[in-house]
Amino acid sequence: MIRALAFASLFSLSLSSHAGLYADDLSRCLVDKTTAADKNALVRWVLTTMTLHPAVRSIAQVSDAERARANRETARLFERLLTESCIEQTRQAAKYEGAAALQTGFQTLGQVAMAELFSDPNVAQGLGELNKLIDAKKLQQALEAGD
Repeated sequence: MIRALAFASLFSLSLSSHAGLYADDLSRCLVDKTTAADKNALVRWVLTTMTLHPAVRSIAQVSDAERARANRETARLFERLLTESCIEQTRQAAKYEGAAALQTGFQTLGQVAMAELFSDPNVAQGLGELNKLIDAKKLQQALEAGD
């Protein structure tokens, strides 16, 4: 439960409550047409970009060269997906649902990539460290108090 909470609170990418048919088709295509290496590249890009935030800058530093490499790699991935691998789904989504459909598609891809990251045994073990520090009894009492 704690892992799920950590994942949801730290890395959830908000999706609109109702994605349209064309956004759904694009989302499926983007996920289907990406490899594990593509998803890892997307995760690297997200993380290298996140290190720019002042809250994490002091503990997670990324060189400008590493960030530029992640940007280039992700730009190539987005271009390939939108202009080759999923071109028909991209055209239909943009035509009938607009830019929001493209955003939804990449949010879905981001969620899948992050879920794969969190399924790695080393990452899961790291998340498990949080379990040792949370007072489960206090949490259970708080949840029961809401009934």
